[in-house]
Amino acid sequence: MTPFIAEIIGTFLLILLGCGVNANVVLKDTKGHNSGWIVITTGWAFAVYIGVLVAAPYSGAHINPAVSIGLAAAGEFPWESVPSFLLAQFIGAMLGAALVWLMHKDHFDRTEEQSLKLAVFSTSPAIKNTFTNLLGEISGTFVLVFAVLFFTDATIIESEAVIGLGSLGALPVAIVVWGVGLCLGGTTGYAINPARDLGPRIMHALLPIKNKGLNNWSYSWIPVIGPIVGGVLAALLYLAFPMV
Repeated sequence: MTPFIAEIIGTFLLILLGCGVNANVVLKDTKGHNSGWIVITTGWAFAVYIGVLVAAPYSGAHINPAVSIGLAAAGEFPWESVPSFLLAQFIGAMLGAALVWLMHKDHFDRTEEQSLKLAVFSTSPAIKNTFTNLLGEISGTFVLVFAVLFFTDATIIESEAVIGLGSLGALPVAIVVWGVGLCLGGTTGYAINPARDLGPRIMHALLPIKNKGLNNWSYSWIPVIGPIVGGVLAALLYLAFPMV
């Protein structure tokens, strides 16, 4: 296992489960059809947990270009490693999205509304407004990356020895993503991850999905640029108040 492969696998699991819960909620005749926003936000939180759980020991489990760029901007990750991480994340996202389509193909075929098919793969605004949509993605990702920068390992106070949390170490970031989704995600669907949105959107364009409609490319830059800006702003604020 290398960091590159770990980022592919971690992001693959993130998208397989995340876009999987989207499919379960929005596609016709699934067991979870119309189960709602709480199911979607909880499913994405679990998706993050599982992706981080697997990738963390080998790559740090960024599984998100905004996290990689934000950590690099904060001096917590080498810039020279950013391109390979981003490539791995997009590969993983596209593979995950392809498998979601394949296993839900019967339900895609039965679903008539084209916007719901696209919603399995990528985000869209509840009300289209470029400024507020961009602000929503910036804000959600700012919270995510800023929180990640303050994660700490557990310690034994007497000796100050750092102890690992095992599999529970992946839980904090999942809780943060869950909170962002519940509290800030209702305006845009909270991509907060360029690979999460653009990778599956590309697969929606490439896959032979029955009556799939358009890909909404005019909006696609917002869930890419917004998270990157949010991640960098989080890094700048972190650097402005260094920990003693």
